[in-house]
Order: sequence, then C-alpha cells, then structure tokens
Amino acid sequence: MRIGTHFMRFDSMEPARMRTELADAARYADEGGVSWISVMDHYFQMEHQGFPASDPMLEAYTTLGYLAGVTEKVQLGALVTGVTYRYPGLLAKIVASLDVVSGGRATYGVGAAWYAKEHAALGVPFPPLKDRFEMLEETVLIARQMYDLDNNGPFEGKHYQLAETLCSPPPLSGPEIMIGGSGEKRTLRLVAQYADACNLFAETPERLRHLLDVLHRHCADVGRDPADIRVTMLHRGAPLVPGGTADFVAEMRGFAEHGVDTVILRPPATSLAEWVRDAVVPVVEPCAEL
Repeated sequence: MRIGTHFMRFDSMEPARMRTELADAARYADEGGVSWISVMDHYFQMEHQGFPASDPMLEAYTTLGYLAGVTEKVQLGALVTGVTYRYPGLLAKIVASLDVVSGGRATYGVGAAWYAKEHAALGVPFPPLKDRFEMLEETVLIARQMYDLDNNGPFEGKHYQLAETLCSPPPLSGPEIMIGGSGEKRTLRLVAQYADACNLFAETPERLRHLLDVLHRHCADVGRDPADIRVTMLHRGAPLVPGGTADFVAEMRGFAEHGVDTVILRPPATSLAEWVRDAVVPVVEPCAEL
C-alpha cells in the first residue's frame, strides 16, 4: 500500500507563510517516499466537515502548479474537481499543462460536484444532480478525446459542444483519469466505464469490500477488467499523528487486503510540514509491506 497526502486545510498558516509551509510539506513528502499530493478543488472550506466556510482555501490548480515546481517525484492532482467548476475543454487543457510542467506527474481528478453554497456565492451555475452526472460523463469523454493525439476533431454532446479538441502541448503521461465518489448507481458505473483510478470513501474494510463488489459488477456489465482501475481511498479514521505508526499500519491492513493501492491522509490542525515529516513519512515503509 502506498501513502498519499491531501493538503485540504490551510488554517494553521498565515497567508505570508503559506508558500513556505506548502513547499516544506511537499518536499518532505517527495523526499520521504509519499506517492501522492492532492488538494481540494473548492472555493470555500467545507462546512459539512465542521470548518467555517471562511477558513482559508487556495485555488487548486494554481497551488498544484506551485507544488510541481518544488517536487520531483510525487504524483499531483485535485481530489477532485467538480464538473461545474471549469468548462471541460479548459479543464483538460489545465491538467495537460500541469502534466507538462511537472514532468508527467498529473492526475485528472473529476467528480459530479456537490457544494451548492460556494456556487451560489460566486455566481457559478449549479444544475440538478441528473444534469451534473450527464455533464460528468461528457467531461471525461472530452478529456479522453483531447488527450488522443490522433483526434482533434469536434465534440458534440448534450451539454457541451466543442468545435475542436486540440491540446498542444499534449500531456506527457496520459494523464490518469480519476473519478471520485462512492455513489453506487452512477459514480461507480462511470468509474467502470471510463476511469483509470477511483477514490472511494470507506470507514471500514467491510464498507470498502462492498463498494468494490459494486464496482466489479459494473465492470462486468461494461466488459472492463477491474484490475485496470487503480483503487485509492481517502482515510476516514482519526487523523494520523506522530507516534501513531503502529496503530495506523494495523488499521490499514484490512484495507490493503482488499486491494487499495493508495490511502490518502488528511492533516490535523497543526503545522502541515511538521505533520508530513513527523507523522506521514514514518508510515510509508511499513505500509509498503502490507
């Protein structure tokens, strides 16, 4: 099992110190064998997680571009971009640019979007859920077409029409398409149809096993080998703290047995750089043995 980190809170940093704290945290991760760094693609902090909406929140792809410049090995991505936040052709272009400047380390992470408050606040349309899932499918198809060097032609969908799907320079690595979410009827069906990776929410190995069973049934329906889909999960347990390595590894054993490739950790209310150095890096090697 590999270890990832999710830089999803910035409340421990003064604005003038954010660039230094982020750079230090990213370098500790990169040098310590952490395989993944993600950020949230939100305008506001998430109230449903108990945070004030007014807590600091950096724009995702600006932040990822900065992290690309201070790292060399770690994979980078948004976990995940809501389909409503950017027009799909622009999103594909943005991720392709991140892939180029990072040397082929970008993941294209996308989901159906859910945070109505921030849409209303900043004047971003928030269509009904049915439409957002239709938009999500078209958005992934557009990305796949833009990353196909042999097809720069138009795209005609219900929600999006593109006269050309030119993407120059092209991405270096693909990039990997990750669909985030655990919705059993629509999200996991789209994962089976189109994704290279998924990000699941599971508090227990039993819940994970159930979600994977659902995903495998969808894969059977569409003729897809589940082994072609990299499984990641966002850690939902108590935040990892320094000295917690043994308990964390024991907690992860059941998830690893079900085939989780990467577990992605969220920071507690502390220095981000110190947390990566003192809590996250120490679990990399023991989890790699699971």
